[in-house]
Amino acid sequence: MASHFYPKSPSNNSSDMVIDNGQESGSGSGNAACGKVGETLCCASCGIAEVDDVKLMVCDANCTLVRYCSIACQRDHRPLHEAMCKKRVAEPRDDLLFRQPEISNFGDCPICSLALALDPSKHVIMSCCSKVICDGCCYANEIRERNAKLRQTCPFCRHYVPATRAKALANEMKRVEVNDPAAILRLGLRCHVKGYHRSAFEYLKKAAGLGDAVAHYHLSLKYSEGEGVEKDAQKKIYHLEEAAIGGHPLARYNLGAFEWNNGSKERAMKHYIIAAKLGEANSLGKLKQGYLRRLVSKEDFAATLRAHQAVVDATKSPQREAAAEVALSKKNCLQSC
Repeated sequence: MASHFYPKSPSNNSSDMVIDNGQESGSGSGNAACGKVGETLCCASCGIAEVDDVKLMVCDANCTLVRYCSIACQRDHRPLHEAMCKKRVAEPRDDLLFRQPEISNFGDCPICSLALALDPSKHVIMSCCSKVICDGCCYANEIRERNAKLRQTCPFCRHYVPATRAKALANEMKRVEVNDPAAILRLGLRCHVKGYHRSAFEYLKKAAGLGDAVAHYHLSLKYSEGEGVEKDAQKKIYHLEEAAIGGHPLARYNLGAFEWNNGSKERAMKHYIIAAKLGEANSLGKLKQGYLRRLVSKEDFAATLRAHQAVVDATKSPQREAAAEVALSKKNCLQSC
């Protein structure tokens, strides 16, 4: 049995400086220098040189600007170095965060290789293989089976479509057992719908650990609402960023709203541009506002509009249009009955 997948909507201290060799220079006790003196590395706090009996350690895994001979020196120098350290750590994160994904987290249909639409009602996730198939390919497969009088099968793996909901759930549990992130995500969302928020959180956490962008997005909602876990604004933003890095358009849009509300207009516009280029329609309205306020250049605005339309057009095909017409006629028929 196939099921539609619906994601939930929803200053530096004046005594610090950087010298040419990439090491920081400053003073902790008044006359100590860090970085290199000639070819010798020195402790940023006490100034002791690295020799055979003295080994210096870097600030941490993400900041290698300064070195220390001991934890005590690192602690004493912390007030002077903290601002630069935070900036250093944030730089690679921003490089990753503001990188334009090639495609949304939905990816391509594995059969026609066309980009999947952002509207989750226009594609189907199969319980047997966890593949997301566009409605166009599902419709074409249905026509083929009907004409040949064949039993209904998965368009991708050709397993028979389960006749009952129980069999479909059994298929999904098999996928969960082999650590399929998509199946684990669906199990977590079902727990959420039933009100089992702690179990939902654990499943979403596991799926996110396996790299599922939608799971990261729903974890951000969990931390925002405090469902199954204590509220945590910092973790909420972390998972929202991870989802956005993974190509989740709604997460990207929400990050733009967060930055805008915090007064970071430039960062907000960057998020909206990325979201719009992924096909997220609401971001276009925000970009228009930014353009009118001269926060976005005419060139960037025009390029984003073109990219947005190209992404939307890339999701269209004759088979998908035929499937949409059939779905609309069925809907109208049901409404008239």
